[in-house]
Amino acid sequence: MDAGLMVTSFGDVDQADVAVRAEEQGYDTVWVGELWGESGVVQLAEIACRTDEIALGSAILNVYSRSPAVLAMTAASLQRASDGRFTLGVGTSTPKAVEDLHGMAFDRPVRRAHETIELVREFTGDGGPVAYEGELLEAADFPSIDVPVPIYHAGLGPANRRVVGRLCDGWIPHNIPFSRLEEAFEEVAAAARERERDPDEITIAPYVPAAVSEDASEARETLRRHVAYYVGSGEGYRRAVAMAFPDEADRVAEAWRGGDKREAAAAVTDAMLEDLGVAGTPEDAREQLQTLVAETGIDHPIVVIPEPASSELTEATIDALAPERL
Repeated sequence: MDAGLMVTSFGDVDQADVAVRAEEQGYDTVWVGELWGESGVVQLAEIACRTDEIALGSAILNVYSRSPAVLAMTAASLQRASDGRFTLGVGTSTPKAVEDLHGMAFDRPVRRAHETIELVREFTGDGGPVAYEGELLEAADFPSIDVPVPIYHAGLGPANRRVVGRLCDGWIPHNIPFSRLEEAFEEVAAAARERERDPDEITIAPYVPAAVSEDASEARETLRRHVAYYVGSGEGYRRAVAMAFPDEADRVAEAWRGGDKREAAAAVTDAMLEDLGVAGTPEDAREQLQTLVAETGIDHPIVVIPEPASSELTEATIDALAPERL
């Protein structure tokens, strides 16, 4: 079974070292996130130079802090550095990140995503000079650079999922319950058909939060805290989880926003854990991941290790869910 890994530093091990290890263990793709701290682009460049065959992806670069031209140049450079192994994963991020970190207005995020993706596609194509005039973005008099790159979008809500269907090669959902994934993909598929695109050619590559430990209760508690953080801190994530757990999501969000993170984690039910991630002993976690892929429309699971994980749990998760063990 193919699986990607969202690389993260742990202990004295940096992200490039984790990527090298992931390649040795049979992961087919490593993905690098970016929020605050270090540049995901620079990390991807280092990984490209230190690996040989594993594919690389950004998950995700937001569509506000870099212009479409910069995203296109970035994608072209990473394609060259990796010998064609790069996938550009983008998303709208959150109002917190865009407004409080980047100092930009979180204005019309769906339209921003649509026009950014459309313009990046034109810039990286081979169609000659780019002339583009959108509602938010425009460009003129610069040639396309003829470096095609797959583009994935982390669209959560229905309108953003339609952007995936209209324009993208893949979809990176996060916190949409796996039991509702196929239902949610219908929005993608309908938009694709409207553009005479084949929905089957759009890769479904969800984040799969995963925590593995010989102590199953430790693994589940780690995942519980991860779910609480996302449901509590991002309204889009709360709405996604509420597709299957409306009352539970409200209780988690209320506790988190009231400052009681412990209570928020405690409000994450076992049913939520089972529908939002993988947690348990190595044997149990492998079985959960195999079942998840077999019973849903997932094409490419991206193993994501929760932020509160210890170095030991992180290492155990990477090892236990390596494709060579599945």
